Amino acid sequence: MTVASSHQSSINYRCSHIMNEVGEPRVFRPRDKDDMVKKVIEPMACDGLRTICVAYRDFTGAPEPNWEDENNILSDLTAICVVGIEDPVRPEVPDAIQKCQRAGITVRMVTGDNINTARAIAIKCGIIHPGEDFLCIDGKEFNRRIRNEKGEVEQERIDKVWPKLRVLARSSPTDKHTLVKGIIDSTMVDQRQVVAVTGDGTNDGPALKKADVGFAMGIAGTDVAKEASDIILTDDNFSSIVKAVMWGRNVYDSISKFLQFQLTVNVVAVIVAFTGACITQDSPLKAVQMLWVNLIMDTFASLALATEPPTESLLRRRPYGRNKPLISSTMTKNILGHGVYQLIIIFTLLFVGEQIFDIDSGRNAPLHAPPSEHYTIIFNTFVMMQLFNEINARKIHGERNVFEGIFRNPIFCSIVFGTFAVQIVIVQFGGKPFSCQPLDVEKWMWCVFLGLGELVWGQIIATIPNSKLRFLRRAGQLTQKDELPEEDVNEENEEIDHAERELRRGQILWFRGLNRIQTQIEVVNTFKSGTSFQGAGALRRQSSTTSQNQDVTNVSSPSHIRVVNAFRSSLYEGLEKPDSRSSIHNFMTHPEFRIEDSTPNIPLIDDTDDDSARRRGKYSSQPTSPNKNNNAIDSGINLTIDTSKSAASSSPASPLHSLETSL
Repeated sequence: MTVASSHQSSINYRCSHIMNEVGEPRVFRPRDKDDMVKKVIEPMACDGLRTICVAYRDFTGAPEPNWEDENNILSDLTAICVVGIEDPVRPEVPDAIQKCQRAGITVRMVTGDNINTARAIAIKCGIIHPGEDFLCIDGKEFNRRIRNEKGEVEQERIDKVWPKLRVLARSSPTDKHTLVKGIIDSTMVDQRQVVAVTGDGTNDGPALKKADVGFAMGIAGTDVAKEASDIILTDDNFSSIVKAVMWGRNVYDSISKFLQFQLTVNVVAVIVAFTGACITQDSPLKAVQMLWVNLIMDTFASLALATEPPTESLLRRRPYGRNKPLISSTMTKNILGHGVYQLIIIFTLLFVGEQIFDIDSGRNAPLHAPPSEHYTIIFNTFVMMQLFNEINARKIHGERNVFEGIFRNPIFCSIVFGTFAVQIVIVQFGGKPFSCQPLDVEKWMWCVFLGLGELVWGQIIATIPNSKLRFLRRAGQLTQKDELPEEDVNEENEEIDHAERELRRGQILWFRGLNRIQTQIEVVNTFKSGTSFQGAGALRRQSSTTSQNQDVTNVSSPSHIRVVNAFRSSLYEGLEKPDSRSSIHNFMTHPEFRIEDSTPNIPLIDDTDDDSARRRGKYSSQPTSPNKNNNAIDSGINLTIDTSKSAASSSPASPLHSLETSL
């Protein structure tokens, strides 16, 4: 006896009998098969169960069947039962999918299961919800919608399917790859879609490779899937993808926070140092002080702002676009706003600070004079403003509560308090090396008060909407959507210039060839009119350019003159008109004339009288119909007129308008 178990669709048509209620086989009629599908298999599939049919067949001992012949073995089976197997959804998956959807990520399920099973699982996971406008189709229907009559995939057809597609059942590896490629290549939305694919099987390899980010399962995944992927999930958990998205956004925000803080310090420090040196002949911030400021700005600030832990708030906003500038309009507003506040405070202290605190001015101090309280207050106030602005830099999206979660980052708190303590030591005990004079408590309180003003000023800046500042709308973006880098533009200009040079070269060759044809026509007309062919002056054509004279110097030589009957008289009349040779493009617009590499069928013309007479007789006997092919041979090139074109295309007004050839 042989027992077989497989998917119901492959076993059903192989079964000829079925067990009844008492365990006896009876004939499995087509009506019974339809009843089994409708009453047993489809309800199980709608509940998310994968159905498997179990059947058997008895074999006699002799002769022994050929076990390698699978088609023969798995035929005439007796069905025993249909089993439903459930692959339960992990408890953390619905919550993870909900977070992805809230973060602006659309989750689609592409599977090989039955469409009813796939739909039921998608409902359990939260991928689709009743009442929503979505598509749940199988691979056959998917290919019917995206392919034309020739079986080719069209991007326009894919664009009509993928926005609403949520479940794709009975899909093949080709369907997965086609879907990923179609979403990436779509131009329906302004920003190109970023596609991430998760998979564990070998058939997921093409889609994992094509996707922007490929996630492979580290435990159940095959080697092919791991090799084709970009990230391997060691725990095979979908919630790990949500963590990866959250950490990725956190890294992006950390870089933006550091840039906002660093650019603010740079702008203020450079302006203060340069302006102070130009006006007072001495910079308010000394070299060693600037080194300490740079240490705060670079090392400590990067550690403090880059170590912010990710929070759930990162998943409550839309993802960044692929072309979004790193410095947003909100960051630009913060940089300029805080820079203006700090410059106003520093310049006020620089020029009227001695009057406010009733101290000696440090602007007119001698070169080697001891440190002054005036410049020490400026330096201390500048550092205090940077410390409190570092707290403002924790929020780059216009949030008002800059202290939210500050105590969850012990590194940030340690750096801020540590920097404040070191600043006290530098001011009180730094002395001449740091160009500092110790300050009393009152002046310290004023410095801290002016630094706290950064927090208040940050709230004022947050109240100003970006829409009111029109110059910030295009901050950090290209002036045009498809603007090219300067290097690419230069390369393109070089290619254009090279093409223009080649075109001019071609025009020169064209005109030289046409001048030769004109000379040959003049010679032919001379023979027709019976003019005696004597001397160099009889055939020398008066040319307007030096190149034309060089081309016809050998016309009067005793050697054979290679000319043929080229154009009719009406064509020749238009050759001398200037508008007929104004531009080479006029010759190439109508392809009535073309080049043929055929053997010249007109003999050479000698300058003897007998030969001339024979030639004249031969030429005069040829018909002059405008549709007759006329040959003009020079250096082995044969120009022919297309007989399918009408004679009107080569009118005398512009006889060379339809000439097309190449030399």
